[in-house]
Amino acid sequence: MRGGGLLVAGTTSDAGKSVVTAGICRWLVRKGLKVAPFKGQNMSLNSFVTREGAEIGRAQAMQAQAARVEPTALMNPVLLKPGGDRSSQVVLMGRPVGELSARGYHGGRQKELFEPVLACLEELRSTYDAVICEGAGSPAEINLRRTDIVNMGIARAARLPVVVVGDIDRGGVFAQFFGTTALLAPEDQELIAGYLVNKFRGDVTLLEPGLDMLLGLTGRRTLGVLPYAHGLGIDEEDGLRVSLRGAVRESAVAPPVGEDVLRVAVCAVPLMSNFTDVDALAAEPGVVVRFVDRAEELVDADLVVVPGTRGTVRALAWLRERGLADALARRAAEGRPVLGVCGGFQVLGEHIEDEVESRAGSVDGLGLLPVRVRFAREKTLARPVGSALGESVEGYEIHHGVAEVLGGEPFLDGCRVGAVWGTHWHGSLESDGFRRAFLREVAAAAGRRFVTAPDTSFGALREEQLDRLGDLIEEHADTDALLRLIEEGPPRGLPFVPPGAP
Repeated sequence: MRGGGLLVAGTTSDAGKSVVTAGICRWLVRKGLKVAPFKGQNMSLNSFVTREGAEIGRAQAMQAQAARVEPTALMNPVLLKPGGDRSSQVVLMGRPVGELSARGYHGGRQKELFEPVLACLEELRSTYDAVICEGAGSPAEINLRRTDIVNMGIARAARLPVVVVGDIDRGGVFAQFFGTTALLAPEDQELIAGYLVNKFRGDVTLLEPGLDMLLGLTGRRTLGVLPYAHGLGIDEEDGLRVSLRGAVRESAVAPPVGEDVLRVAVCAVPLMSNFTDVDALAAEPGVVVRFVDRAEELVDADLVVVPGTRGTVRALAWLRERGLADALARRAAEGRPVLGVCGGFQVLGEHIEDEVESRAGSVDGLGLLPVRVRFAREKTLARPVGSALGESVEGYEIHHGVAEVLGGEPFLDGCRVGAVWGTHWHGSLESDGFRRAFLREVAAAAGRRFVTAPDTSFGALREEQLDRLGDLIEEHADTDALLRLIEEGPPRGLPFVPPGAP
């Protein structure tokens, strides 16, 4: 087989497209096929830098890992990075090409990108046995169908069969499947090959009468009922849409090695980006990670993380408005640990000069680190390697801000003053030895009798999670039917479900 394909669409955002795509990739690669993920257009603040220095969505990097291939810009040719409710930075083939409003993008620029997106998909299909594509939002967003380059637009151009995923945990999944199909034009409906129920709890036999009725109404089978799976800390796409207030990152199911746990509070700043940096902390036994937005929630934290953000100056104002800036200053004065990553590093500095991202000009930072930041129009995209705390470290950089470090102890590309650390490096905590050394420093500064587990491997835990996704597909989906779709394309003779697109 060469050039097979499938599009995984969803009834809604967050229906489970990303994890189902990853699960299918892992299932296929375990069968000995050469597989690649693909998402023509992604809107996300969680991104990753490939080895060739291209920026793509983290979900596609995770799916590439599921497929056991190196991620490339071909797998996510268009990335939209929201800068607010109405505008996004447009990243094409891994490089930023401008800032556009939603109206400007859907009004013309999106159509210009269709050919490059289709060319990337065809290049992957000429190289791989199968390309598993992920849609975005819902294919039934009828207001956007004319300019669609990620759902039915790409499916129709490439003649891809489409499987629609619905999250039954939210309720209304039968209406979602039916309505999604019935709102599509006949030419699009011809490609809707079946449905996948995601996050089901309970006795599947109770669901079967509904699945039979859905088949009668649409002429399409449900190709699997995937059970709700706990503890899958797979990279999320969207740091803007989902409120993380009070959310707790799921930790490894293991008690702390020492007498104490470590409590980590992550400031849920506006336009938070790459909050997946803290997943490696949450993977450590005895480390509890929580997202917060109130000053009082920092009081009992052993470590406070100020994460990356697409709006550094906006995040700085937010920290001040909520009293978090004062709480961070008190922590620094008391020698209590604070870590700033990327935009979070920038806000901890003395001064920011920004005529690029916010166009706010000169802005005073929190003054906790001797750093001055100037925003450059050219974005830094890099995969640095180095050492810190006596351990080797790898990371990746995605930022417009250029930091001038004026003092303190060197720490990766940033610095450390007392118990305050700052760096532009995302992903550094995934380096196991460095993470353990850092947590030992945090525990000592916090006065906790916390002991790091000697053998926690973040990479191995991620592999276990990806294998669990592959198991979900293999054990709970009709894999024979999925393989036929990938190899043979859309089935013939699927009935039209009225009324169709308006």
